[in-house]
Amino acid sequence: MTEKSGLPDIKSMLPDELSAALAALGEPPFRAKQVFKWLNAPVSSFEEMTNLPKSLREKLRERFTLYTPAVEQKQVSRLDGTVKYLWRLHDGSHVESVVMRYEHGNTVCVSSEVGCPMGCAFCASTIGGKVRNLSASEILDQVMYAQADSGLKISNIVLMGIGEPLDNFDNVIRFLRLVNDPDGMNIGMRHISLSTCGLVEKIDKLAGLGLQLTLSVSLHAPDDETRSKIMPVNRAYNVDTLLAACRRYFEKTGRRISFEYAMIRDVNDTPFHAALLAEKLAGTGSHVNLIPLNEVPESNLHPSAPETMRRFIETLERKNINVTVRRKLGPDIEASCGQLRRERERK
Repeated sequence: MTEKSGLPDIKSMLPDELSAALAALGEPPFRAKQVFKWLNAPVSSFEEMTNLPKSLREKLRERFTLYTPAVEQKQVSRLDGTVKYLWRLHDGSHVESVVMRYEHGNTVCVSSEVGCPMGCAFCASTIGGKVRNLSASEILDQVMYAQADSGLKISNIVLMGIGEPLDNFDNVIRFLRLVNDPDGMNIGMRHISLSTCGLVEKIDKLAGLGLQLTLSVSLHAPDDETRSKIMPVNRAYNVDTLLAACRRYFEKTGRRISFEYAMIRDVNDTPFHAALLAEKLAGTGSHVNLIPLNEVPESNLHPSAPETMRRFIETLERKNINVTVRRKLGPDIEASCGQLRRERERK
C-alpha cells in the first residue's frame, strides 16, 4: 500500500485500516466512513471531499497519496457500443480496460498487472513481460473511472485484462474486498470472475478464502505437449495437476469452474484435442468457453475455421460437456486484451 514517496496509498486501505489511521489522527469514527465513500465516488483530490473540515483535508494531503488514472486513449465500437480504455497511470505505465454491454448488465474487464510474466504464445499482453503489479486502488480505479467516463452503470467485473491476477494475489484480494464493500461500489462476489492460467498453489489459497466469485481457468489445451508449447506455465503445473486443483476448488467453494479455450488453427483444435478435453472434464459439471482466437501481429497463430469449431463443439456436447462460444465484442476497436497497450509501446 506504500508508494515510493513513502506515503500510504489511501484508496487501497480497507475500511478498518482507514478507521485506525484516522483514529490515530484524533478523528472521530464517523470520519472514516465519510472518507471511504469519497474515495469510491470517485474523487481526484482531497479538496473535493467537501463535507470534511479543512484541517482534516490538509492532514490527509500531508499523510497519504491519492492517485487517479488518465484516459490516454478511448475507443468506442460503432458495432456494439463496447468501450476500450488505455489508462495512463501516475508513473507513466499503461493498462487497459474494456466495458462490454450485455443483456444482464454492463461488464468491465480490468487489468491486474502492467504487462504479464506468463508468456502465453497467443496473447499480446505478455509481449515485453511484466513491468510491475498494480495496487488495489489502481485496479479499483479501472472500474470506477470506466463507469464515470462511459456513463454506464457497472454491474459485473472480470479480471481478464492485462496480467495474471493470482500472480498479484494480495493486491487482487484487497481490490475484491474494496469493490465488494457495501459503502463502496458494492458489487457482489457472484458478479465477479477471476481468470488464471493455472497457478496451482494460489488456486488452493483462493479456495481457502471461500469467496463466492467465479473462477475461470485458461486451459487452452487438454494435453501437456500442446499446452506446454503455447503456455509456459504448464511446465510448472501440468494439465492433471491443474485439473486436480480445480476439483479441490469446486469441493471447497461449491462454485462451478469455467474453462477458457482459445481455438487455434492446427494447434489445439483437432478431433484428438476435442475428445481428450471431453474425457478430462467428464463428470465435473464444469463449463467450457470456446474463444475465437484474436490474431496478434507478433504471433504466427491463427483462429480455427468455423467448421472446425462446429465439429469441436459437437464432440464436447456428445459427451455432455456444457460449452458456449464467446461472442466477439468490439472487433472494430481491437477490444481484445493488450492490443492497445502494445500499439502504444511500439510507438
